[in-house]
Amino acid sequence: MIAGFDRYYQIVRCFRDEDLRADRQPEFTQVDLEMAFVDEETVMTLVEDMMANIFREILKKQIDLPIRRVEYQEAMDRFGTDRPDMRFGMELRDLTDVAGRSDFRVFRGAVESGGVVKGIRVKKGGDFFSRKMLDELSQFVVDHGGKGLAWIKINENGWQSSLSKFFKEEEKKAVNEKMGAASGDLLLIMADRRGVVNQALGMLRVDVAHRMDLLSEDTFAFLWITRFPLLEYDDKEDRLQAVHHPFTSPVEEDLCLLDKQPEKARARSYDLVLNGAEIGGGSIRIHDIVLQQKMFHILGITPQEAEAKFGFLLEALKYGAPPHGGVALGFDRLVAIMTGVKSIRETIAFPKTTSATCLLTNAPSEVSKDQLEELGLELASELKKRA
Repeated sequence: MIAGFDRYYQIVRCFRDEDLRADRQPEFTQVDLEMAFVDEETVMTLVEDMMANIFREILKKQIDLPIRRVEYQEAMDRFGTDRPDMRFGMELRDLTDVAGRSDFRVFRGAVESGGVVKGIRVKKGGDFFSRKMLDELSQFVVDHGGKGLAWIKINENGWQSSLSKFFKEEEKKAVNEKMGAASGDLLLIMADRRGVVNQALGMLRVDVAHRMDLLSEDTFAFLWITRFPLLEYDDKEDRLQAVHHPFTSPVEEDLCLLDKQPEKARARSYDLVLNGAEIGGGSIRIHDIVLQQKMFHILGITPQEAEAKFGFLLEALKYGAPPHGGVALGFDRLVAIMTGVKSIRETIAFPKTTSATCLLTNAPSEVSKDQLEELGLELASELKKRA
């Protein structure tokens, strides 16, 4: 955009620099779109029309437009994740005020120490989940960072739960109202720090949905997550770092926070989520040199480092650049979801193992001394031998 192009798209082969998981590959393909003189709404509308056309032409599926937008913080509070699966309900409900007044010491202790109490309502889950299965759910929560899980089965006579004796009747009524509970439902509740509760319950709601067969592969639920945090604190480096990248523009009304409370600023960034998986993400970029220099300063990048690493960009910004932004769509994951396969390995030619090895060619293979000399490289193992 700075070079004068109004817009472009490219199909890009990328190398992942993150930890590998079952649904990740060292190499993957992106469809990258960049445009000048656009805002978030322009980019998202374009992508929505593209998705609607793809699903209509290939799967004969109709996508309701516009795709729903939810801000990052709301998504974390309601679903415990920034890529929620919207094919089912079971939203996280906050019970902190009610639980904090109860006689249950675990809940009261969590609230008094600054934590929260939250729960999910499993519709008609009372009869579905046996005691053994509830113990499995409790262990699931522990395995994902929580201390444990409390449960309440709602029946015609009230609560069936070990919690019943710790709650007064008016408190039980308040819990039921907040959770939207009805006879036959199951309430799953946990208490801890907000981040721990959100993460564990967010994963639990998906596990419960799997057990109850609520995740139809024939349903495609899209969602935009917007306004992510601009910055996050890095404990290892003891400084703030960019959540997306250092060229992401802050939300305009948050510019006033950059001087004294930069960690509270939100970004003009957005992710497209489909059935609980991120299939694309992008942002509106910084196009003002003064703001870009301020961002480098907040990130602890000295003027000398900025010039050495990004001098070409700063030089270009001096001459003026249009507002611009874009999005990168994960081609492999989108195809995997559309075709109903469990892993993107099935949608990639010559997939790699989790150790980044190609089973067909046995790459990466040993490099000859001549090849290294030609490129001016030396193996670290050889350096260690000489040391």
